[in-house]
Amino acid sequence: MLRLEHLFDRFGALMARETTLDHHFALVTLFEILDVASRADLKSDLLKELDKHKAQFNSYRGSPGLDESRLDEVVARIDGAFQRLNAVSGKTGVALTSNDWLMSIRSRISIPGGTCEFDLPAYYHWQQLLPVRRRKDLMSWAQSLMPLAEALQVLLGLLRDAGSPHKVAATAGQFQQSLPAGRVYQLLRMRLDPSLGLIPEISGHRLMVSIRLMRQDEEGRLKLAAEDTGFELTLCA
Repeated sequence: MLRLEHLFDRFGALMARETTLDHHFALVTLFEILDVASRADLKSDLLKELDKHKAQFNSYRGSPGLDESRLDEVVARIDGAFQRLNAVSGKTGVALTSNDWLMSIRSRISIPGGTCEFDLPAYYHWQQLLPVRRRKDLMSWAQSLMPLAEALQVLLGLLRDAGSPHKVAATAGQFQQSLPAGRVYQLLRMRLDPSLGLIPEISGHRLMVSIRLMRQDEEGRLKLAAEDTGFELTLCA
């Protein structure tokens, strides 16, 4: 889900620009989305998660002090994402994979220099079109993937909002925290002052999370930071 979110964000940023090179890499990103989203169980897993969240939020109705109007908004967002994703027939991205012209580009795009004008003249012609036309085509090709993007946005948004941030400190660049038994965390978020120039390496399992704060030397090697550093940690479940 995080990989797909990253790719959809990149696609949106590249598509909004106007240069031929940006739109080339927007198309590359679209093919990467297809590769990641090709799992047969992805759609059903997302639908199950949306349905589970909808049932969970509906169970809160009638609770003291609950803002029912806000709850209705959240449930409507979840239900809308569920309905639109469920309405997509077949495998994710089937509308794109049935486009022979796009697939001819996809088959050569991983070859170094494989999309040169003498290899794919029709693609070169498309690249010479006005930016507004290329952008319209990119939006049209991505349209069948938008229900997937919406479902990811809703689910990851709910997950990120589920945690409460708290301040912690890494001693000599290292931090460890035991996790309570019987509770499963799905996501860890940390907020670190970018001016410190530190790179976090995060690992963990169901019982513990470990963070090492690294600093890059002039040759690009990572070394453990020697100083104590405070940061914000959020465990989401």
